[in-house]
Amino acid sequence: MSTPTSFNQSVIEEFRADGGKVGGPFEGADLLLLTTTGAKSGEPHTTPLGYVRHDGLLLIIGSNLGAPRHPAWYHNLLAHPVVSVEIGTEEYEAVAVPAEGERRDRLFAHVADVEPGYGEYQERTSRILPVVALERVPAGEAAREVTNLAEKLLEVHTWLRAQLRHVRAETDAHFAARAAHRGPGAPPPPGLGLQIRQHCLAFCQSLEFHHTTEDAHLFPALAQHHPHLRGALERIRDEHRTVAAVQGELAALLADIGTADPTRFRTELRRMSRQLTAHLDYEEESLIPVLAEIPWPPGPPAA
Repeated sequence: MSTPTSFNQSVIEEFRADGGKVGGPFEGADLLLLTTTGAKSGEPHTTPLGYVRHDGLLLIIGSNLGAPRHPAWYHNLLAHPVVSVEIGTEEYEAVAVPAEGERRDRLFAHVADVEPGYGEYQERTSRILPVVALERVPAGEAAREVTNLAEKLLEVHTWLRAQLRHVRAETDAHFAARAAHRGPGAPPPPGLGLQIRQHCLAFCQSLEFHHTTEDAHLFPALAQHHPHLRGALERIRDEHRTVAAVQGELAALLADIGTADPTRFRTELRRMSRQLTAHLDYEEESLIPVLAEIPWPPGPPAA
Protein backbone atom coordinates (compact mmCIF):
# COMPACT_ATOMS: atom_id res chain seq x y z
CA MET A 1 0.00 0.00 0.00
CA SER A 2 1.37 3.43 -0.96
CA THR A 3 2.24 5.90 1.77
CA PRO A 4 1.15 9.56 1.39
CA THR A 5 4.78 10.48 0.66
CA SER A 6 5.21 7.93 -2.11
CA PHE A 7 1.82 8.83 -3.59
CA ASN A 8 2.75 12.52 -3.65
CA GLN A 9 6.07 11.67 -5.28
CA SER A 10 4.35 9.68 -8.01
CA VAL A 11 2.04 12.65 -8.69
CA ILE A 12 5.03 15.02 -8.80
CA GLU A 13 6.90 12.79 -11.24
CA GLU A 14 3.85 12.42 -13.50
CA PHE A 15 3.19 16.17 -13.36
CA ARG A 16 6.73 17.02 -14.45
CA ALA A 17 6.91 14.29 -17.08
CA ASP A 18 3.61 15.18 -18.73
CA GLY A 19 3.63 18.99 -18.82
CA GLY A 20 1.56 19.49 -15.67
CA LYS A 21 -1.07 16.86 -16.44
CA VAL A 22 -1.86 13.96 -14.11
CA GLY A 23 -4.34 11.13 -14.07
CA GLY A 24 -6.07 9.19 -11.33
CA PRO A 25 -8.01 11.18 -8.70
CA PHE A 26 -6.51 14.49 -9.94
CA GLU A 27 -7.33 14.00 -13.62
CA GLY A 28 -8.73 17.23 -15.06
CA ALA A 29 -8.19 19.13 -11.78
CA ASP A 30 -6.35 22.44 -11.46
CA LEU A 31 -3.12 21.29 -9.88
CA LEU A 32 0.20 22.96 -9.12
CA LEU A 33 3.42 21.95 -7.41
CA LEU A 34 4.42 24.10 -4.44
CA THR A 35 8.01 23.92 -3.22
CA THR A 36 8.59 25.39 0.21
CA THR A 37 11.66 25.60 2.43
CA GLY A 38 11.39 23.51 5.58
CA ALA A 39 10.76 25.64 8.67
CA LYS A 40 13.15 23.51 10.72
CA SER A 41 15.23 21.59 8.18
CA GLY A 42 15.82 24.35 5.64
CA GLU A 43 15.42 21.70 2.95
CA PRO A 44 13.10 22.05 -0.08
CA HIS A 45 9.76 20.21 0.07
CA THR A 46 7.45 19.83 -2.93
CA THR A 47 3.71 19.23 -2.54
CA PRO A 48 0.99 18.80 -5.20
CA LEU A 49 -1.93 21.13 -4.40
CA GLY A 50 -5.19 22.15 -5.95
CA TYR A 51 -5.65 25.84 -6.63
CA VAL A 52 -8.33 28.37 -7.54
CA ARG A 53 -7.73 31.50 -9.62
CA HIS A 54 -9.06 34.84 -8.36
CA ASP A 55 -8.25 38.37 -9.58
CA GLY A 56 -4.96 37.34 -11.15
CA LEU A 57 -3.82 35.36 -8.08
CA LEU A 58 -3.56 31.66 -7.40
CA LEU A 59 -5.22 30.67 -4.13
CA ILE A 60 -4.27 27.52 -2.22
CA ILE A 61 -6.06 26.22 0.87
CA GLY A 62 -4.46 24.66 3.96
CA SER A 63 -7.26 22.11 4.21
CA ASN A 64 -5.20 19.05 5.13
CA LEU A 65 -8.41 17.16 4.21
CA GLY A 66 -10.14 18.70 7.21
CA ALA A 67 -7.59 17.39 9.74
CA PRO A 68 -7.22 19.27 13.05
CA ARG A 69 -3.75 20.64 12.22
CA HIS A 70 -2.43 22.85 9.46
CA PRO A 71 -0.38 21.05 6.79
CA ALA A 72 3.42 21.15 7.02
CA TRP A 73 3.73 23.28 3.88
CA TYR A 74 1.74 26.06 5.58
CA HIS A 75 4.17 26.22 8.52
CA ASN A 76 7.04 26.20 6.03
CA LEU A 77 5.78 29.22 4.09
CA LEU A 78 5.22 31.17 7.30
CA ALA A 79 8.91 30.67 8.06
CA HIS A 80 10.09 31.18 4.46
CA PRO A 81 7.56 33.19 2.41
CA VAL A 82 9.35 32.87 -0.95
CA VAL A 83 8.14 29.67 -2.62
CA SER A 84 8.50 28.02 -6.01
CA VAL A 85 5.37 27.39 -8.08
CA GLU A 86 5.11 24.95 -10.99
CA ILE A 87 1.96 25.16 -13.08
CA GLY A 88 1.76 23.41 -16.41
CA THR A 89 5.25 23.70 -17.87
CA GLU A 90 5.98 27.03 -16.18
CA GLU A 91 7.96 27.55 -12.98
CA TYR A 92 8.38 30.81 -11.06
CA GLU A 93 8.96 32.27 -7.60
CA ALA A 94 6.14 33.74 -5.54
CA VAL A 95 5.59 35.29 -2.13
CA ALA A 96 3.02 33.28 -0.17
CA VAL A 97 0.65 35.56 1.77
CA PRO A 98 -2.13 34.11 3.95
CA ALA A 99 -5.29 36.21 3.89
CA GLU A 100 -6.73 37.54 7.15
CA GLY A 101 -10.08 38.58 8.58
CA GLU A 102 -12.79 39.67 6.20
CA ARG A 103 -10.55 39.15 3.16
CA ARG A 104 -9.89 35.55 4.14
CA ASP A 105 -13.61 34.90 4.61
CA ARG A 106 -14.44 36.49 1.25
CA LEU A 107 -11.76 34.52 -0.59
CA PHE A 108 -12.72 31.27 1.10
CA ALA A 109 -16.36 31.79 0.08
CA HIS A 110 -15.19 32.19 -3.51
CA VAL A 111 -13.02 29.06 -3.30
CA ALA A 112 -15.84 26.99 -1.76
CA ASP A 113 -18.19 28.18 -4.48
CA VAL A 114 -15.76 27.03 -7.18
CA GLU A 115 -14.68 23.86 -5.34
CA PRO A 116 -17.36 22.83 -2.78
CA GLY A 117 -15.08 20.16 -1.31
CA TYR A 118 -13.20 22.84 0.62
CA GLY A 119 -16.42 23.82 2.37
CA GLU A 120 -16.82 20.19 3.42
CA TYR A 121 -13.27 20.14 4.78
CA GLN A 122 -14.00 23.27 6.81
CA GLU A 123 -17.04 21.58 8.34
CA ARG A 124 -14.87 18.69 9.56
CA THR A 125 -12.59 20.83 11.72
CA SER A 126 -12.79 23.67 14.24
CA ARG A 127 -9.63 25.34 12.89
CA ILE A 128 -9.96 28.08 10.29
CA LEU A 129 -8.61 26.77 7.00
CA PRO A 130 -5.89 29.14 5.75
CA VAL A 131 -6.34 30.79 2.36
CA VAL A 132 -2.94 31.62 0.86
CA ALA A 133 -2.44 33.94 -2.11
CA LEU A 134 0.61 33.21 -4.28
CA GLU A 135 1.92 36.59 -5.43
CA ARG A 136 4.27 36.13 -8.34
CA VAL A 137 7.70 37.73 -7.89
CA PRO A 138 8.27 40.13 -10.84
CA ALA A 139 10.94 38.82 -13.20
CA GLY A 140 12.05 42.29 -14.30
CA GLU A 141 12.23 43.55 -17.85
CA ALA A 142 12.02 40.48 -20.05
CA ALA A 143 13.44 42.40 -23.01
CA ARG A 144 16.66 43.25 -21.21
CA GLU A 145 19.24 40.48 -21.39
CA VAL A 146 21.80 40.28 -18.60
CA THR A 147 25.21 39.83 -20.19
CA ASN A 148 27.66 40.74 -17.44
CA LEU A 149 27.97 40.65 -13.66
CA ALA A 150 27.37 44.40 -13.33
CA GLU A 151 23.95 44.05 -14.96
CA LYS A 152 23.18 41.08 -12.72
CA LEU A 153 24.10 43.06 -9.61
CA LEU A 154 21.92 45.96 -10.75
CA GLU A 155 19.04 43.55 -11.38
CA VAL A 156 19.26 42.21 -7.82
CA HIS A 157 19.64 45.69 -6.33
CA THR A 158 16.64 46.97 -8.30
CA TRP A 159 14.52 44.11 -6.93
CA LEU A 160 15.65 44.76 -3.35
CA ARG A 161 14.92 48.48 -3.62
CA ALA A 162 11.47 47.76 -5.07
CA GLN A 163 10.59 45.24 -2.36
CA LEU A 164 11.67 47.62 0.39
CA ARG A 165 9.54 50.41 -1.11
CA HIS A 166 6.64 47.98 -1.29
CA VAL A 167 6.90 47.04 2.40
CA ARG A 168 7.19 50.69 3.39
CA ALA A 169 4.12 51.58 1.33
CA GLU A 170 2.13 48.74 2.93
CA THR A 171 3.21 49.87 6.39
CA ASP A 172 2.27 53.50 5.71
CA ALA A 173 -1.11 52.36 4.36
CA HIS A 174 -1.61 50.26 7.51
CA PHE A 175 -1.04 53.32 9.69
CA ALA A 176 -3.24 55.53 7.52
CA ALA A 177 -6.12 53.04 7.55
CA ARG A 178 -5.99 52.58 11.30
CA ALA A 179 -5.77 56.33 11.90
CA ALA A 180 -8.80 56.93 9.68
CA HIS A 181 -10.73 54.25 11.54
CA ARG A 182 -9.81 55.42 15.01
CA GLY A 183 -9.79 59.17 14.44
CA PRO A 184 -7.23 61.90 15.23
CA GLY A 185 -5.05 61.38 18.27
CA ALA A 186 -5.77 57.65 18.44
CA PRO A 187 -3.06 55.26 19.69
CA PRO A 188 -0.88 53.47 17.14
CA PRO A 189 -2.40 50.50 15.34
CA PRO A 190 -2.06 47.09 17.03
CA GLY A 191 0.00 44.39 15.34
CA LEU A 192 1.32 44.35 11.80
CA GLY A 193 -0.68 41.80 9.83
CA LEU A 194 0.43 38.79 7.83
CA GLN A 195 0.67 40.70 4.54
CA ILE A 196 3.31 43.09 5.87
CA ARG A 197 5.05 40.25 7.72
CA GLN A 198 5.35 37.97 4.69
CA HIS A 199 6.56 40.69 2.34
CA CYS A 200 9.09 42.04 4.84
CA LEU A 201 10.34 38.57 5.74
CA ALA A 202 10.74 37.72 2.04
CA PHE A 203 12.72 40.93 1.54
CA CYS A 204 14.91 40.30 4.62
CA GLN A 205 15.69 36.70 3.68
CA SER A 206 16.52 37.65 0.07
CA LEU A 207 18.77 40.46 1.29
CA GLU A 208 20.56 38.13 3.71
CA PHE A 209 21.13 35.54 0.95
CA HIS A 210 22.47 38.23 -1.40
CA HIS A 211 24.93 39.63 1.14
CA THR A 212 26.04 36.18 2.34
CA THR A 213 26.70 35.09 -1.24
CA GLU A 214 28.72 38.24 -1.96
CA ASP A 215 30.82 37.83 1.20
CA ALA A 216 31.48 34.12 0.64
CA HIS A 217 32.02 33.95 -3.12
CA LEU A 218 32.15 37.23 -5.04
CA PHE A 219 34.32 39.40 -2.80
CA PRO A 220 37.19 36.93 -2.21
CA ALA A 221 37.55 36.49 -5.98
CA LEU A 222 37.45 40.25 -6.58
CA ALA A 223 40.03 40.91 -3.86
CA GLN A 224 42.36 38.33 -5.40
CA HIS A 225 42.14 39.60 -8.97
CA HIS A 226 41.63 43.33 -8.24
CA PRO A 227 43.77 44.27 -5.20
CA HIS A 228 42.89 47.96 -5.59
CA LEU A 229 39.31 47.10 -4.53
CA ARG A 230 40.24 45.64 -1.14
CA GLY A 231 39.52 48.84 0.77
CA ALA A 232 36.12 49.23 -0.86
CA LEU A 233 35.32 45.56 -0.26
CA GLU A 234 36.16 45.85 3.43
CA ARG A 235 33.87 48.87 3.73
CA ILE A 236 31.10 46.99 1.93
CA ARG A 237 31.51 44.02 4.32
CA ASP A 238 31.25 46.42 7.28
CA GLU A 239 28.07 47.84 5.80
CA HIS A 240 26.70 44.31 5.42
CA ARG A 241 27.13 43.84 9.17
CA THR A 242 25.43 47.16 9.89
CA VAL A 243 22.48 46.31 7.64
CA ALA A 244 22.30 42.82 9.18
CA ALA A 245 21.86 44.36 12.63
CA VAL A 246 18.82 46.33 11.44
CA GLN A 247 17.57 43.22 9.68
CA GLY A 248 17.82 41.37 13.01
CA GLU A 249 15.67 44.01 14.70
CA LEU A 250 13.03 43.66 11.99
CA ALA A 251 13.12 39.86 12.22
CA ALA A 252 12.59 40.01 15.99
CA LEU A 253 9.55 42.22 15.51
CA LEU A 254 8.17 39.91 12.80
CA ALA A 255 8.42 36.87 15.09
CA ASP A 256 5.13 37.74 16.77
CA ILE A 257 3.08 40.12 14.65
CA GLY A 258 0.20 40.09 17.12
CA THR A 259 2.20 41.87 19.81
CA ALA A 260 4.79 43.66 17.66
CA ASP A 261 5.10 47.40 18.20
CA PRO A 262 4.17 48.82 14.78
CA THR A 263 5.67 52.23 15.56
CA ARG A 264 9.04 50.65 16.33
CA PHE A 265 8.72 48.48 13.22
CA ARG A 266 8.11 51.56 11.10
CA THR A 267 11.15 53.27 12.64
CA GLU A 268 13.40 50.27 11.96
CA LEU A 269 12.04 50.02 8.42
CA ARG A 270 12.98 53.65 7.77
CA ARG A 271 16.44 53.02 9.22
CA MET A 272 16.83 50.02 6.92
CA SER A 273 15.79 52.17 3.97
CA ARG A 274 18.40 54.85 4.74
CA GLN A 275 21.26 52.46 5.39
CA LEU A 276 20.52 50.02 2.58
CA THR A 277 20.08 52.77 0.00
CA ALA A 278 23.43 54.32 0.93
CA HIS A 279 25.06 50.88 0.91
CA LEU A 280 23.73 49.86 -2.50
CA ASP A 281 24.71 53.21 -3.99
CA TYR A 282 28.29 52.87 -2.71
CA GLU A 283 28.59 49.25 -3.83
CA GLU A 284 27.44 50.13 -7.34
CA GLU A 285 29.76 53.14 -7.55
CA SER A 286 32.74 51.03 -6.40
CA LEU A 287 32.21 47.73 -8.21
CA ILE A 288 30.21 48.32 -11.40
CA PRO A 289 33.21 49.29 -13.60
CA VAL A 290 35.01 46.03 -12.76
CA LEU A 291 31.91 43.81 -12.76
CA ALA A 292 30.97 45.08 -16.23
CA GLU A 293 34.01 43.21 -17.59
CA ILE A 294 32.90 39.84 -16.14
CA PRO A 295 30.48 37.84 -18.35
CA TRP A 296 27.16 36.58 -16.98
CA PRO A 297 26.29 33.81 -16.72
CA PRO A 298 29.81 32.63 -15.96
CA GLY A 299 31.38 30.31 -18.48
CA PRO A 300 33.23 27.08 -17.79
CA PRO A 301 36.52 27.46 -15.90
CA ALA A 302 39.62 27.86 -17.98
CA ALA A 303 41.52 24.65 -18.69
